[in-house]
Amino acid sequence: MPHGVGPWPGGQDEWPDDPRFDRDLLAQGDSRNVIDRYRYWSMDAIVADLDQHRHPFHVAIENWQHDMNIGSIVRSANAFLANEVHIIGRRRWNRRGAMVTDRYQHVRHHEDIASFKRWADAEALPILAIDNVEGSVPVDKAELPEQCVLLFGQEGPGLSAEAIAAASGVIEITQYGSTRSINASAAGAVVMYEWCRRWA
Repeated sequence: MPHGVGPWPGGQDEWPDDPRFDRDLLAQGDSRNVIDRYRYWSMDAIVADLDQHRHPFHVAIENWQHDMNIGSIVRSANAFLANEVHIIGRRRWNRRGAMVTDRYQHVRHHEDIASFKRWADAEALPILAIDNVEGSVPVDKAELPEQCVLLFGQEGPGLSAEAIAAASGVIEITQYGSTRSINASAAGAVVMYEWCRRWA
């Protein structure tokens, strides 16, 4: 079923007198994947409004294999209103999975783990690595500070040793089936939701 709304009912003289509304969208309709509150708003107006309410957690992913999961993680970060998404390593990533949400979500690039760690230290943000390695703590029992960075690894290889060493804690998602790990973007959504369950 298509989502969205058609042109604003009535003529231009009945359009809302509000600078947040986009005149082209009012005239043509709004088929974007946005919540009803933002119907007909310009992209800049939506971003400005989101910026007033963003949560104080950040999301980071180590991207040294051009991971296609990043788009989905950006989409989840937008859904859970993360402050920023940080892409560490390769600058290029597949935006298809983001479903255009990267236009509404702040994304920052870091050349490597060392530069990312310097940024986190300067912001006084603890880095929490998400990986099912020895010594990791189940997310439902782990300390999850209100202000933090959730660091995810690549699909398959997970986080590098350097990334885990940069973290102040390592968290895993408890699993009950036969597979050793879950999709990186799914892991991102689980941990972001757990943060929101505690703090949002």
